[in-house]
Amino acid sequence: MSSVPVVTLSGGTAMPRIGLGTSPMDDAGAERAVSQALEVGYRLIDTAENYRNETGVGRALKGAPRDEVFVTSKFNRRWHSVDGARTAFEASADKLGVDYLDLLLIHWPNPDQDRYVEAWQGLIALREAGLVRAIGTSNFKPAHLQRLIDETGVAPEVNQVQLSPVWGKQAEREFHQQHGIVTEAWSPLGKGTDLLEHPAVRQIAEAHDRAPGQVVLRWETQQDVVPIPKSANRARLEQNLAVFDFDLTDAELQSLAALDGTARAAADSDRSGH
Repeated sequence: MSSVPVVTLSGGTAMPRIGLGTSPMDDAGAERAVSQALEVGYRLIDTAENYRNETGVGRALKGAPRDEVFVTSKFNRRWHSVDGARTAFEASADKLGVDYLDLLLIHWPNPDQDRYVEAWQGLIALREAGLVRAIGTSNFKPAHLQRLIDETGVAPEVNQVQLSPVWGKQAEREFHQQHGIVTEAWSPLGKGTDLLEHPAVRQIAEAHDRAPGQVVLRWETQQDVVPIPKSANRARLEQNLAVFDFDLTDAELQSLAALDGTARAAADSDRSGH
């Protein structure tokens, strides 16, 4: 097994504290990246119906013991119903070549469609049936999460959001913590921003003799956020994984937190998603 530490989700499933994101790789790219990631020690792989690379991810997974890899996927708005969630699960499991998923997420709340509670009820049924070990959401805001809790009595185990020092999501993280929801970060390295070039990041990286990306990922993991950085480069894959053998000081954590709000988010979950 990998030496990557784990976090125990509210339902009891252990999830690695860092993983590999696969958007926007195609099947061939995802197969190469996931194969390399597994070789260097990754045990959390994140994909989605909308990425259109589940088949490629599945090809890479064939070489790894199933019980050692935490496989996550997400489904689109067309499946926002109880039966639809089951259909989405079956399609993803088939493409991935697995009998169960470790984590299945509703990709976007799509409040304009207003069927995400039904989708959540479908996920609860899948978990009860043992087809999915853990269930969660992606790009949900606290108001969306609160509605799920109010109407079903069940909180998501994970909410995956865009998060990095320049988009810190403090309010969301506080809500997650209050309800036992693990925060998972997509674009954890601030894609589309100059985060890795920022003087504050560079200064801390030099102090620890680390790459800027490692500093950013450590900022996240020290705050119990699970980042899923994307990379297809073996050296970068290894670098991104090696973030648990040093600690940032309180002052350094605060210095990075002060960057919050200096960049815009890529998307807003109050708008229509996939």
